[in-house]
Amino acid sequence: MSWFRREKQPLEAPKVKRVQTEGLWTKCEKCKQTLWKKDLEANLFCCPKCAHHFRMSARDRLAMLFDDGQYTEHDTDLRSSDPLGFKDTKSYKDRLKKAERETGLRDALISGEGLLDGRRVNICAMEFRFIGGSMGAVVGEKIARAIDRSIAGLVPLIVVSCSGGARMMEGTISLMQMAKVSASLAGLDEVRVPYISVLTDPTTGGVSASFAMLGDLNIAEPDALIGFAGPRVIEQTIRQKLPDGFQRAEFLLEHGMLDAIVPRKELKGYLAGVLGLLAAPPCERAGGSA
Repeated sequence: MSWFRREKQPLEAPKVKRVQTEGLWTKCEKCKQTLWKKDLEANLFCCPKCAHHFRMSARDRLAMLFDDGQYTEHDTDLRSSDPLGFKDTKSYKDRLKKAERETGLRDALISGEGLLDGRRVNICAMEFRFIGGSMGAVVGEKIARAIDRSIAGLVPLIVVSCSGGARMMEGTISLMQMAKVSASLAGLDEVRVPYISVLTDPTTGGVSASFAMLGDLNIAEPDALIGFAGPRVIEQTIRQKLPDGFQRAEFLLEHGMLDAIVPRKELKGYLAGVLGLLAAPPCERAGGSA
């Protein structure tokens, strides 16, 4: 009889609630601790376990230094061209498009103007994710224009370097930026406006050989890699083993190449104190002008 017949129903798998955790954690390169990314961000991208300084984006850097994270961005319309028609495994134009998509920037530097502890300053910050923070014509032009604004307004200049050096895809044009920016800085020195260079990990190649080491004050973050050629290239050239910690910020400070090493959490306060000594009479402040 039909009421005794059991219809077979397919078994349904139990519903499992999945929690998305991919991309929420990262591992410290130094102490190997697994870190929650939001905790790392809240700690200014410094490991809460060992104080290792992670790389920081240019926008995060400017938000950290400017009062309330507010600033006016300059020269946003500048974009790298392809003057040499360069191509290796892919074209330079394709590399530029990819870097723009990944960073939301048009090149490897942001130039901003605002207040740091109430004092008006120009700050340029380099973005390593944009083709290794390499310096091409646009980076050089943006820094030169920032220098011109500092000269015109007698406003202190701070440049935060994070770069692998000159951009090989632009050849000699990129190397010309070293001389161009260095000459502009000489003009800044003539009007006695302070220029502070902040070197972060890494600062190498043509950047370290030009504006990064030309500050009235050269300061670095702890354990930052700073140098011209990389340690491996030097060892292969001189056929000798380099000392431990060679080209790290602490080694350079010990040998007189830096003026100070400042942890990231103390950087804004340190810069404010230094500018209070160097920028006299004080430049425009909140609520008034020099």
